[in-house]
Amino acid sequence: MTNKLFSNIKFAGMAVSLTMALMTSPAVADAGFKKWIRDFRGVAAKNGVRTSTYDAVFSGITSPDPEVIKSANFQPEFKAKVWDYMDNRITKSAIEKGQALKIQYKKWLDIIERRYGVDRHILLAIWSMETSYGAALERDSALRSVARSLGTLAYQDKRRRKFARSQLISAMKIVQNGDVSAKGLRGSWAGAMGHTQFIPTSYQAWAVDIDGDGRRNIWQSVPDALASAANLLKKNGWRSGQTWGYEVKTPRGFKVSKVGTSSRTLVQWQSLGIKRVKGKKFPDRNRKANIKVLAGPNGPAFLMTKNFFVLKSYNNADKYALAVGHLADRLAGYDEFVVDWPRGYTRLNEEESKELQASLLQKGFYDGEIDGKIGGGSRKAIKSYQKSVGLAQDGYASKKVLGKLRGS
Repeated sequence: MTNKLFSNIKFAGMAVSLTMALMTSPAVADAGFKKWIRDFRGVAAKNGVRTSTYDAVFSGITSPDPEVIKSANFQPEFKAKVWDYMDNRITKSAIEKGQALKIQYKKWLDIIERRYGVDRHILLAIWSMETSYGAALERDSALRSVARSLGTLAYQDKRRRKFARSQLISAMKIVQNGDVSAKGLRGSWAGAMGHTQFIPTSYQAWAVDIDGDGRRNIWQSVPDALASAANLLKKNGWRSGQTWGYEVKTPRGFKVSKVGTSSRTLVQWQSLGIKRVKGKKFPDRNRKANIKVLAGPNGPAFLMTKNFFVLKSYNNADKYALAVGHLADRLAGYDEFVVDWPRGYTRLNEEESKELQASLLQKGFYDGEIDGKIGGGSRKAIKSYQKSVGLAQDGYASKKVLGKLRGS
């Protein structure tokens, strides 16, 4: 099920939202919200939620969470340029950390791969994308009360009200079933939980207990979290042993608008002059694929197979599915894309991005984390610095800006 109003309904870019989220603001009692909580108790009861569970989940919650609405209105899968989105996620540290974890969890990844048929690198890439391999869960400031988050959406967000109410009831049933305590029911602004960020209804449908401790513990058990992600992909049609897609080269003057984006076999795409990069051959020319060009004619082009669209069942955004697929390939030892993104500037690597952030912090333009990820705060700081030194205010984390900072 994909809710078009929410677009990313299943997992909603939760990793970024977790990273961006601030400490839940001090509760200032809101009479309207308190009334909503009282009124919703009856709805929950009709759906099988016991009063004791309801009261435990909402204990101490008296006001909406203002950061939830802010996060709901900014989803990087839809706001960020594709190269910014990819650059912040396909990093040297993400690749190195994932390769180390591949060794650490080899036993469980072997078991999960055999049982569900989903490649281990895809699962590691999802784990990285969602919570930076669990690092986001270690920061209390990045976690929020799921009841308060979903209650806020149900109370204040008309577009997401139906979604939030169903997720909230499902979340309370997870507590009622004993999978997590009311206090432990914490997650992202949209109620996504655990290492691989399941919203409550997805947890109920696909979460599994692979380590055999009697709980589907996606919060603390990495094997359970990875197996649950694998189960979701399998149940949504994952094709074992197949890739997510291919980077391709299009003929001169090729326009997607002329041929359309409908599915064709790889041999049919070849007849239109489309070839794999580096002269590689397609392994199964009768396999169907759709063409995707996410940055116009000057950027990389791809033929996306069935598994790309299965990844979108996890998060309904092309950027997300592409990032997972490409990060998985990098974890497996493959190279970067042959064709670079048409940024219009020379990008910085991860260490240079950290240096840029540190320099901007030192000069008083930036007050965020030194993490090498260029988000809204970094771009705002870059623009302020560019204005101060007479550069065009484009907000790009470029070699030009870093050179200017070094020179000054």
